[in-house]
This record gives sequence, structure tokens and C-alpha cells, in this order.
Amino acid sequence: MFVLLPTLAAGLYYYLFAADQFISESRFIVKSQSRSQSAVSPLASLLQTTGLSAGQEQTSEVISYIKSRDALTQLAKTIPIRTLYQLPSLDFLGRYPAPFRSDRFENLYRYYGDMISVHTDQESGLAILSVRAFTPQDARKINLLLLDQSEQLVNRLNAKARDNAISEARKRVIEAETRVKTARIAMTEYRNEERLLDPAKQAGGVLEMANKLAAEQAALQARLETMERMAPKNPSIPALRRQIQALAGQSAIQSGRVVGNQSAISSKLGGYEALAMEQEFAAQTLTAANASLEQARAEAQRQQFYLERVVEPTAPDMSRFPNRLNMMLTIFGTALCLYFIGWMLVVGVLEHSPDR
Repeated sequence: MFVLLPTLAAGLYYYLFAADQFISESRFIVKSQSRSQSAVSPLASLLQTTGLSAGQEQTSEVISYIKSRDALTQLAKTIPIRTLYQLPSLDFLGRYPAPFRSDRFENLYRYYGDMISVHTDQESGLAILSVRAFTPQDARKINLLLLDQSEQLVNRLNAKARDNAISEARKRVIEAETRVKTARIAMTEYRNEERLLDPAKQAGGVLEMANKLAAEQAALQARLETMERMAPKNPSIPALRRQIQALAGQSAIQSGRVVGNQSAISSKLGGYEALAMEQEFAAQTLTAANASLEQARAEAQRQQFYLERVVEPTAPDMSRFPNRLNMMLTIFGTALCLYFIGWMLVVGVLEHSPDR
């Protein structure tokens, strides 16, 4: 009775009351455009396409998401998950909620964990998602929705990583642009204040003029000396002397504009060169920041991840659960073991009884 009654009760339940459960299975892998990673097995190498490699870490993230409460919450927003698993026609042990449990989200999450199975195949590197439901269509529908949600998760992770990388590069570009604008404004203010467009070029022009005046003065001085030797009483000698003096004064004035006092161009050249150097360095920094931004965009695009569906979920044409014969044999074997253990204990007690 101890062995046969539980086995008979299990047989009556599984063959007369237990509802058929259908399993829809799909397989997927997360790939990236990065070529730095290598395949984990020959099969994974065959599945790997040109320029793509398996993202094992991302596959683990997707698996963790499928098992999470977030996946169940999103699934419940799309389909009436509670209704699919608590139909009145289902057996009381198989339907949701389980006996002695109320209809709460945590209980639904426990039931969801029993009906969903996802793991990574170590040989192929593929993630295997199995969904149990009481109709083939429901099992396939839930499997498809979980795959869709997983693809959305991968896209969100891609967008977040891309935005983080690009935002940092864009921030540096904005800082460089601000620096360039500040340098240009400072240069404009300096030119307006000093009334100099380019001190170096203007100093060169002034020195060139001073050199011309000095050369003209030297030529007139030579002419005067010659005239004083050859014709000391020439009436044009005084005029030459006055002309030489005028040229000397003009030359001194032009030289004074370049060097020799606080208002000279040379005293303003240092500030101009510092501003010009800052403006050039800011422009180079902006060019480098723009190049970094383009590189960050290209790198972010290269590191995009994609969820590749290797095996699409299908609607099974026969139930695979519960395995009635295996369950009956399990219950029979368990009851038989407990019976023999109890029998041995009783025999041992009787053998050591003082009455014997």
C-alpha cells in the first residue's frame, strides 16, 4: 500500500487530469563587428560571419535579463501572461497559481521561472531558450516575445555605450570650440586696443621704411661730402644739409616706432605672440577633438552588438511535458526506497528489542 497507492494516484493524476504542456525552443547568439574576440568552438566558428564575433558577455547579459523580473513585467504588458497559465480547464497542480499560493507578482515570477529555461550550450556557444505553455501557439508566442525583448535590450545597451563614448568626445569638441572662440575674442580685443593688426608685419614695414630713409640719407651724405671737396662754395650745399637732417629725423622717428619706448611695436609684440600662440593651439586642439569625435563614432559603430537568431521558435505538434511514464517510475522508485528504508529500521529495532 505504501508503494502502490502513491504510484496509482500519480498515474490517475498524470493520465486523467494533468494537462499537456508544449515546449517551444529557440537558439540565439549575440555577435559584434569586432574581430578581436575568437570563437569558443568549431561550431561557433562556423556560425561566425565575416567581421563578426560572438559577444559571450552580452549573451550572458541577455540570459540574465530573460530570467529577470523586468522581462516578466515587460512580457505581462504585451500579453495576458496570467490568463494563459490560469485557465480553469487546466489541472490544479499545473496551472497558476500553485496550490496554497495567492495571485501575486512574486508567485507569478516563481511560476515563470519554472516555465522558462535559458542557458548557454558550452559546445556551440549558443543560448538555448525553452518556453513551456499549455498550447503550442502560446509557447511560440512567449518565446518570440522574449526574443524581441532581448533584441530591444541589446539595442538599448548599444545606444547607451554609443552615447557615452560619443558624448565624451562631443564634450571635448565643445570645450575646444569655446577655447577657440575665447582666443579669437581676446585677439580681436587686443588688436582694437593696441590698434595693431599684426605687430610683426607692421614692425617689418616700419623697419623697411627706416632702412630706405637711412639709405637715402647715406646717399645724400656721400653727395654732400663730394660736393664739399669739389665745390665748397656750391649754393646747393645748405639745402643738402637740411635734407640730410630731415631724413635723419624721419629715420629716427620710424626706428622709435619699433623699439626704444613703451609705446613701441616691440613692447606689444610679446602679448600678440602669446595670443597668436594660444589661438593656434586652440585651433589644433579643436581639430584633434573633431578627429577624436569621428573616431569615437566609428569605434562605437564597429562595436555594435546584434542578437542573431540561429533557430527560430516553432509551434510544437506534440507535448513533451509532463513525461507521465518517467514521473510514475520516479514516484514508484522513491516510494519503494522509502519503504525498504522503513522496513530495515523496523527490523533493526525488533532485532535489538529486549523482549526478543
